[in-house]
Amino acid sequence: MFSYLSPEDRVPAGHPLRRIRPMVEVALNALSPAFDEMYSKVGRPSIAPEKLLKALLLQVLYTVRSERLLMEQLGYDLLFRWFVGLNMDEAVWVPTVYSKNRDRLLEGDVAAKFFAAVLEQARAADLLSDEHFSVDGTLIEAWAGQKSFQKKDGETQGPPDDPGNPTVDFHGEKRSNDTHESTTDSDARLARKSGGHEAKLAYSGNILIENRNGLVVDTELLQCNGTAERDAATLMAERLDGADRVTIAGDKGYDTKDFVKEMRGMNVTPHVA
Repeated sequence: MFSYLSPEDRVPAGHPLRRIRPMVEVALNALSPAFDEMYSKVGRPSIAPEKLLKALLLQVLYTVRSERLLMEQLGYDLLFRWFVGLNMDEAVWVPTVYSKNRDRLLEGDVAAKFFAAVLEQARAADLLSDEHFSVDGTLIEAWAGQKSFQKKDGETQGPPDDPGNPTVDFHGEKRSNDTHESTTDSDARLARKSGGHEAKLAYSGNILIENRNGLVVDTELLQCNGTAERDAATLMAERLDGADRVTIAGDKGYDTKDFVKEMRGMNVTPHVA
């Protein structure tokens, strides 16, 4: 009738999360003062920010597509409960409560502070190069459907056949960021990675990588505007510490006269394809 087991015994010794968890714990301990400022000492206890951040990390690492599905997996997945720090008989959070607490952390810029705390561990272990870097960008698809991308003047094709999910015919319609805008995410822009790909509502996500071990040392998220990758590379290069000359490598998208000139003026040697 009874089975006594420990989640610690059920997680394989060589599982990647076993190496990630101690690093996360060190970073969260460093963020403890920030959590104290964000959370009130009176009233009903909220979700522990440490557990919330661990759950967010699992959602990213395992590509869990929604908070509701994440809460479902936390209910039955021993690995997830072990990583977050939930007891076997501890109730899982309500998805809406989880979402509200997550937004509080995002507004407090905790994600950036957490990233910096993890990066500091790599720096203390002498794993980072301070001279040679690479930069790259990609499109991060927005949480907005193509049907939400409508004309800014409010003109419609006619009454919808289904108000909740109307049928929309885009054939022959010229759509651009100058004339159209998403009704659910006005900051998203229509963009495509290359000529052979379809255009999607997206943002430009960019990373700066050090070349010794290939670790990400900086990130930048911008609107897609045709020059977002080079603009992000400039912003991240400005944030590099030290006065010594560094190198930054990039693909052919960074091979423009203006970008190369600007990098050299910032004491950066550009290695572009």
